Amino acid sequence: MPLTPTARILQSAEEHGFAAGSFNVIQLEHAQAILAGAERAQAPVILQISENAVRYHGALAPIAAAARTAAEQAGIPAALHLDHATRFDLIREAADCGFGSVMYDGSKLPWAENVGSTAEIAAWCRERCLLVEAELGEVGGKDGAHTPGVRTDPAQAAAFVAETGVDALAVAVGSSHTMTVREAELDLPLIAELRAAVNVPLVLHGSSGVPDETLRKAVAAGMRKVNISTHLNRLYTEAVREALAADPAVVDPRRWLGPARDTVAVEVARLLEVLGAHGRA
Repeated sequence: MPLTPTARILQSAEEHGFAAGSFNVIQLEHAQAILAGAERAQAPVILQISENAVRYHGALAPIAAAARTAAEQAGIPAALHLDHATRFDLIREAADCGFGSVMYDGSKLPWAENVGSTAEIAAWCRERCLLVEAELGEVGGKDGAHTPGVRTDPAQAAAFVAETGVDALAVAVGSSHTMTVREAELDLPLIAELRAAVNVPLVLHGSSGVPDETLRKAVAAGMRKVNISTHLNRLYTEAVREALAADPAVVDPRRWLGPARDTVAVEVARLLEVLGAHGRA
């Protein structure tokens, strides 16, 4: 089926009280695994390509075309999202490639610069029916707003949304990027406060480090989009290692990429159930 606008998936999440799973695509196998998992769960899904992944491939168009083609062949609603973009030219290119949403990351900028640049990009995207996600954050640190210990202030979040006109907001509530163990403790009361203060869907970044039960509670408190990358990459890599160890003489990449793809598909289906998205396609 054709790509589904991200806005439509998030609207369904708001109406039915689940969180849309948003999973990172690095290779074609990632896209195939994510879509297979979503079909198994009969859940809508968001395929996201980060600026870092674009840098790895050297260009957005090839990996975007692969992800889009795979999504259009899937039997569930699937959207294409540009993640953590810092460059306006990349956002413009995403619009040309059929993306349904972009996440502009100005979190390392001072407040006034972040507000100004985010508002400009949001206005440009609105004219093109492109949903914009953003975040407010702290200067410094790889994680910006998601540095451990940083928390989003509800009043500041409300002001940021009002001044920028963004459609979704990534908030800092205790998660952190690139965690390989699932032991993050989220500030659940803060999520509820943010949900009451902000009139756009809330997004949880760095969700790989969050345990299942905490994810369920975060969704119940108001999270409507949950980004997961490192956790799936860890499982993908472990499956590759196991396949290579089982047959050290193997030279055909399909022999070790296939098991990795299957492993991620199973986990995506399970995570979509955790997020309450099962059966919402």
